[in-house]
Amino acid sequence: FNALFPCVSLFRLKDLEVPKLGNSDVHVKMLAAPINPADINMIQGTYAILSPLPTVGGNEGVGEVLEVGSRVSALKPGDWVIPADTGLGTWRTRGVFPEEMLLKVPSDIPVLCAATLSVNPCTALRMLTDFETLAPGKPAKQKEFWGDLPVSSAVKIQICSHPGDSVIQNAANSGVGQAVIQIARASGVKTINVVRDRPDLPQLVERLMALGADHVITEEMLRKPEMKDIFKSTPKPRLALNCVGGKSTTEMLRHLQPKGTMVTYGGMAKQPVMVPVSAFIFRDVRLRGFWMTQWRKDHARDQESVAGMMDTLCQLIRRGQLTAPACTEVPLQDYRAALEASMKPFVSSKQILLL
Repeated sequence: FNALFPCVSLFRLKDLEVPKLGNSDVHVKMLAAPINPADINMIQGTYAILSPLPTVGGNEGVGEVLEVGSRVSALKPGDWVIPADTGLGTWRTRGVFPEEMLLKVPSDIPVLCAATLSVNPCTALRMLTDFETLAPGKPAKQKEFWGDLPVSSAVKIQICSHPGDSVIQNAANSGVGQAVIQIARASGVKTINVVRDRPDLPQLVERLMALGADHVITEEMLRKPEMKDIFKSTPKPRLALNCVGGKSTTEMLRHLQPKGTMVTYGGMAKQPVMVPVSAFIFRDVRLRGFWMTQWRKDHARDQESVAGMMDTLCQLIRRGQLTAPACTEVPLQDYRAALEASMKPFVSSKQILLL
């Protein structure tokens, strides 16, 4: 077991005393916290931010305020809160945190949506809005031409005023990928979703289509002439979202529109992004990177932008247009099984620790 998942053996479940509440502190009872790839990378020591050891794992989750210090004004007992930044340490039953390390979220959204709100949906929303201005598709209008012809001979023509823009993404079954599908659908933008071939591919395709995906294809399909059939009904994408690297990225880039943008936010294949020189010279593609942690740092003093982002996502959740990713709920005492499951290949369900 430890040979397959060595970082799991680094964790212990311990009983600790809750620290004394300071004047600017908030006592929080954690409700649920997911296990994300970045959490695993931090355990492995390969992430850009590493907490000093010993530390509590987990960068995302939702908790309920139990008590607040005398100088705390924005929060009160009963409020729901999520981490304002990376490194809070959410895999715990209770914690005392400075007020500025927490963001209030509405308690009328499902607890799993709140627990998975601060990383994947935020990443998806920012990448869909910050790099390209994507136009929504407009429905076709039907016109009838009568002239002097009898009614039975009337000619009806479908006119589509604008087909809208599209996005292509790999790792479409990931938490970010599922959020991209739903937010794009709510915005009227089409998605082309790339996944790795796997034994349960038909079930995965069905699940992503149910979320609102327009097309779900395998990485092998990217290289086939049949891709032309997709572009008969869907415009070539102006935006590509890359979480994999390697060949998947190179093949996805080939379908990007001239002057389009590829945003890299992950490297699951642990291979470099390889781009043909011709893509730069003749198609003027743009390559960018995105890291939600850096965005939060850059907007630390711009609480209006942060609040606006969270409000947009919560409204989508309330309207049923954004749901939590496929989740497996696991009691905290079974954390070893949850960590192991989160590191297995072809994971399509996020492990959520119930606290």
